[in-house]
Amino acid sequence: MTDHQEPMIKNGTLSNQSLIGKLNRWQWWILVGLNIFFLIVGQAAAVLLGRFYYDQGGNSKWMATLVQTAAFPILLIPFFFIPSSKEPSNSSAPPSFKILASIYFSLGVLIAGDNMLYSVGLLYLSASTYSLICATQLAFNAIFSYFINSQKFTALIFNSVVILSFSAALVGINDDSDGPSRVSKWQKVIGFLCTLGASALYSLLLSLMQLSFQKVLKKETFSVVLEMQIYTALVATCVSVVGLFASGEWKTLHGEMVAFSAGRVSYVMTLVWTAVAWQVCSVGVVGLIFVVSSLFSNVISTASLAITPVASVIVFHDKMNGIKVIALLLAIWGFVSYIYQNYLDDCKARRTRNNDSESQTGPLC
Repeated sequence: MTDHQEPMIKNGTLSNQSLIGKLNRWQWWILVGLNIFFLIVGQAAAVLLGRFYYDQGGNSKWMATLVQTAAFPILLIPFFFIPSSKEPSNSSAPPSFKILASIYFSLGVLIAGDNMLYSVGLLYLSASTYSLICATQLAFNAIFSYFINSQKFTALIFNSVVILSFSAALVGINDDSDGPSRVSKWQKVIGFLCTLGASALYSLLLSLMQLSFQKVLKKETFSVVLEMQIYTALVATCVSVVGLFASGEWKTLHGEMVAFSAGRVSYVMTLVWTAVAWQVCSVGVVGLIFVVSSLFSNVISTASLAITPVASVIVFHDKMNGIKVIALLLAIWGFVSYIYQNYLDDCKARRTRNNDSESQTGPLC
């Protein structure tokens, strides 16, 4: 999520109460805080390292795409060592291997394409501009959720969509004189459109994944969510490797490493730690889904996008001009509107569950 390795489902909590219920309150908060740390630090570090790769002479878009999913075996650690709760019994038959394979393959290919768009966007834009445009994924998510997942489109959600659209428009018309050197205005336009398209495609992926959980998998346990992450990342990695060789970019990697301004060792370590950072982010995403809910994980993932522009100012000395500051404030406004609507929906759902529980148990008198 990446700013694009984000939660796999949008709404609902996972069936994890048997394990989480064993934790006391402070242990639960420590676990939540640790996963938030993984998500925010992993995402910010991955974006900054990706920008560093380009700044120091890296130019392979397929390599930048590959590292976004190549370290997915890290997810096998929580998959095998963190116990999952018992999956609820389901009267319907589980989906066949053919159906599961088609879902994972299709989503994996889309993820690879999405990662490529993000790589092109980061190639032509500064890290701060890139992150501000990525914040529009909330607006796209609201739109796709309305059409695909039958989510309500309230006044607050509409406000969020409009404000985030204005934020992206401001970034788009910004001259961005602090952008990467030797990048023309036309290339900056391409970078803007690719990043915007990647945010839209990522939001579409979230809605399609949620639909898969609701209509096909019909369960949202920790292991099932993690399997979705692992198998789609495996497919995306394979697609990226094919793209790297089919495009011929693999022939330029040795020369790229030799010409890397920070040195050969730094070149290798930049790619390795970029890959690790993306998967650390994924661990945080899955952890928050498991410990709290998928909605909370999505919220924190999007909120962390505000960290990257600040970090890019510190690390790369990006200029936060007036237009960028206004765009950032608009993005925060749209984000708060979106979150407040989800808070209201959650309160309404809780009241409904409490009323249903009281009607079943009857008056306690």
